[in-house]
Order: sequence, then structure tokens, then C-alpha cells
Amino acid sequence: MWFKLIPMAYKSLRDAVRDLENNCMLLRIREEVDPNLEMAAIHRLVYERQGPAILYEKVKGSPFQAVSNLYGTFRQTEYLFRHTLPRVKKVIELKQDPTRLLRQPLRYLSAPFTALSALPMRSIFKAPVRYGTTTIDQLPQVKSWPMDGGAFITLPQVYTEDPDTPGVMHSNLGMYRIQLSGNDYIPNEEIGLHYQIHRGIGVHHEKYNRLDQPFRCSIFVGGLPSHAFSAIMPLPEGLSELTFAGMMAGRRFRHQMHEGYRLSSDADFVITGEILKNVKKSEGPFGDHLGYYSLAHDFPVMRVQKVYHRKDPLWHFTAVGRPPAEDSSFGWLIHELVAPLTPGEFPGLKELHAVDAAGVHPLLVAIGHERYMPFRERVPEEILTIANRILGSGQTSLAKFLWIAASDDDPSLDTHDLPRFFQHMLERVDWTRDLHFQTRTTIDTLDYSGSGWNEGSKVVVACRGEKRRQLSKILPEAFKLPEGFSEPHFCMPGILAIKAPRFEAELPAREQVEEFCRFMANYSLEGIPMIVLCDDSTFTAATLNNFVWVTFTRANPSHDTYGIHSFVANKHWGCRGPLVIDARKKPHHAPELIPDPEVDKRAEAILARNWRR
Repeated sequence: MWFKLIPMAYKSLRDAVRDLENNCMLLRIREEVDPNLEMAAIHRLVYERQGPAILYEKVKGSPFQAVSNLYGTFRQTEYLFRHTLPRVKKVIELKQDPTRLLRQPLRYLSAPFTALSALPMRSIFKAPVRYGTTTIDQLPQVKSWPMDGGAFITLPQVYTEDPDTPGVMHSNLGMYRIQLSGNDYIPNEEIGLHYQIHRGIGVHHEKYNRLDQPFRCSIFVGGLPSHAFSAIMPLPEGLSELTFAGMMAGRRFRHQMHEGYRLSSDADFVITGEILKNVKKSEGPFGDHLGYYSLAHDFPVMRVQKVYHRKDPLWHFTAVGRPPAEDSSFGWLIHELVAPLTPGEFPGLKELHAVDAAGVHPLLVAIGHERYMPFRERVPEEILTIANRILGSGQTSLAKFLWIAASDDDPSLDTHDLPRFFQHMLERVDWTRDLHFQTRTTIDTLDYSGSGWNEGSKVVVACRGEKRRQLSKILPEAFKLPEGFSEPHFCMPGILAIKAPRFEAELPAREQVEEFCRFMANYSLEGIPMIVLCDDSTFTAATLNNFVWVTFTRANPSHDTYGIHSFVANKHWGCRGPLVIDARKKPHHAPELIPDPEVDKRAEAILARNWRR
């Protein structure tokens, strides 16, 4: 019947890998590889070349095989979910507007059955994951970057239950970084659990801290391809991660209670244990998805009870680093699914794009409708309300720079066409009016550009109105830079990158930039509304990805935004000339990720022997 489960649903991760191989989307590495830097280096090289998923048949120091780059390209990701993605989109569309079922019954009649048939299911017989047990040190000890504090699980599915309403339907499945070794963790007995603000596990943790009962936790690795994705999917209220995993898999999430812990029957590995209350140990450093190391900080500790595995399991991992990387496919898939929900979650919002190349949270670009006073002068009004809603909601509240345009200025504008979006904004922006700062607030845990850990600022650039300037890539006649500043290069029309002196300390650096702004006030720079001061202007201007990465990951809006002919009026800051962003590296920034060249050479040699393209 038309509402039955998907006949082609994968039954295991191994099943999915076999399907990829049968369709020429798998690379087998048959020789032994070292999980210490080498496997991650292989992964990064294959990803950069838009290569296939990778199966590592022999992992040094472990009896288990490993797989990575499963979601390495958008095409491959779409292939893995080809049978379920259209059905899940219909469910989400109905969630956004239930009246669609009445207007288009033939299109949406199967949607309720898709959701109902995906409800989590308790396994009656012994779960496959209980085939065997092992120890933490026998798992592939994947270390991705030279300064990492140890081996990490990079695609964990961390399962916890609410003590007030226990059970799978009120559980939380999240992807929180797990450190397996290193630092002060007792080998095979303790592992580190890193989670950030605005995460569901934090609510559970706070509740258990007030109770006598232990805070039990299960960490799933592997399983169906949808399970890892479900752990990071921002779901609408009332839809559990396990139900969503079932919808995306076309197969219900199977689970079982064993010795007081919830096990995923489809996982390849399950680590069970107890999150210790009021106990923290140093976790990190870790090369993360902003392209820098997140440094060592105190985080919760989990005391390991058991490590289960299924027969012939696969250790599923990824190597994160400067975006784009494999996890970019998660962002693409999320956009494919949640775009219909945007107007319901943020009234008046047409589009929202977390820019992957900038590390996601540092830069959001958006388009909103303007309906407040259509008979008056076209100035930012409703889009400011929308911007405040974005910065007050869940994960989007971690945004640091939010650029929002008005849809009535150009109905065809697209947030995913960044060059055109920036052009549209910079042609119209009025820096005396369109900048709105939050000077002391929370930012992403992984972002070290702020004034402290999780502390920083935000700025909204809200732009609406007629085009007010023609952007230029030509410097003014007799253009000269002040001493210490050099190598001007255009990132795109209207955006000029300039190499600045090395940032040594805040006060002299501030004086340097203020003097720069006074010097530049001598020139007419109407066609250049934005200047980026950086350490390497050639690199910054080389690609759009370089520009957004350098500019928005290395700047704290309140501290690093300057302007030519700047002013303060009634506590509102603005500038009559170009906006100047100080995107130099600062002493408090985390170091950027630099691979080991010798390891990369070995990885290249391994690929040369194993990859026949």
C-alpha cells in the first residue's frame, strides 16, 4: 500500500556502505592506517577532491574497521536518503501548515502515516548491538589534528532521558563531542563530555543534579545514516529525534533497555555510563569546525559502564576543520528540510542562511518581508523585529554578525548567492542608520573572538531602501596608505582588504585603527563601503570563502568595528564613511588548524596506492 514502510530501507550501517560500494561511491583502504592523524588526513584529502565514502579495513591498534566521508558530497547525501527525503519533506510541510492536507489531499495523504509508522520501537529479542563487548582503548583512537588533547568520537549520538518524564518520546539525542583518551581521564573508565549552551542535555543535567538518582547516558556510534543526522537536526517542538530518525531511515528506531540503560539496537557501538554530578575535568584542545582549536576547558565526565558492539561493526567518524567539510552536508540537508518551517518559526522571515564557510554561527544572512508601513519611506522596520526574533531563538541566538535585507527591494534575492547578497546590501546600506549592536552577550562556545569564554557581542546590519552607491574595484587617484598598512586587494566590488600591522595589544591596536580611519578620511571612498584589516590581504581576497572566514571568525563586533567619520548619537554608533572591521588575529584567539606536512605526505602515498580514479 502507498503508506507502507520504505522497501529499500537500510538495516545497518554496513548495509548502507555496501550499497554505496555497489554504486561506485566507496573507496576501500586495504592497508593498515594509523588513527593518530593519518586517517583524518586521508579523509580530508578525499573530501577536498569530492571523493567517495572511505572504508578503512585495518585500523592500527583496533580490531574494528572504520568508515568516514559517508556524507562527503551533497549528491551522496541525497542518495543515502533518496527514498525518504520527499516523504519527510511532506511531513514537515504539513507541520508548517496543516491546511495543506485539505487543499492537496492526494499529495499529503501519506504524510501522517510516514510519521506514525516511524515511532520508536522496542526490540523484543536480543539487540544486535549486544553481540559483544569491548573496552574504550580498543575503539579506533581517531585523533584529527596535531594539538588535539587525545582521541575523540566526532559523530556521537548522545542519549539521555528526562527524569521528570522518562522514556524515549521525551528523550534527547544530541551530538556532543566525546573525548576518549588523554588529559586526566582514567583510561577505560572515564571519558569527557563536551556540550555547549542551548543544548537539550543541559536541561537534563540540571534536573539530575537536584536528584539522588544517577544520570545515566548512552552514546551510540554508527547505526543507520539517519541516526547521526537526527542527533544534530534542529527539530520542531513535539517531534522527537528518534521519530525523526525513523522517518529519515524509512525504518523505525529500534531500542532496548539493558542493565538500566537504553541501547540503540541498530547502532554499531554503544557506550553506557553515568555522567558524574558536579565533577568536571579538562577536555580538549580539539580542532573544530570553525577552523581553529577549541581550547581545553573543564567539562562533565562520564564514568564508563560497558562498551557494546554488534557483529562486524563499523566505527563511524568524520574529520572536522575549516569549513567547508563533511558536516557541510548536514547543513545542506537541514536547509532542504526546514526551509518550509522558516515562516512559522520566524514570522515575516523569507530566508535564513547560516554561512557554512564562516563557521555557521559567526555569520547569518537573512531576507525578511517589510509590511509595517508600505505607504511611507522605505526604511528598516519589520526586518529589525525579525532580526531580534532570530537572535532570541535557540541556536540562531549564537549568531555574531546578522545581515538582513528586505525582500521588497529585490524579490529575487537569494541568501545562498553570497556575492549577490553582499552586493545588494553594500549598494544600499547606510552605516549611519543600519548598524545595531548588542555589546555584552553570549556567543558560540567555539568562538574565541570575544571578550571571554561564551562572551562577546553581536551586530545586526538591517538594510532597506533604494540603491545609494555604485560599488567599485578601483582605488582613488593618488591613493596612499598610512605607515604599517599595505597590500590593498579587493575581495569583491566594494570590499577592500588591507594588510595591517600585527596585533600586539588592545590599546595600541585600537589607536592604530583609529589613526588609519583618520588618515583614510582624506579620500573619497564612496564606492568602497567596507574595509577589512587583516594579517594577509592576499589570502583574504583570494576567494569569497577566505573573505567570510577571516572577517567573521576573527572579529568581535563591539571591539573590532570601526568607521571613517564615525560618531555616537544618543548611544547609537555609526559612520558616514566606510565601515572598517579589524579581522587580525588577536593574542586571545585560538590557534588555527595546520596539518602536519609529513602526515599529509603519508596520506597522499596511501591514496596513490589504494584509489584508482
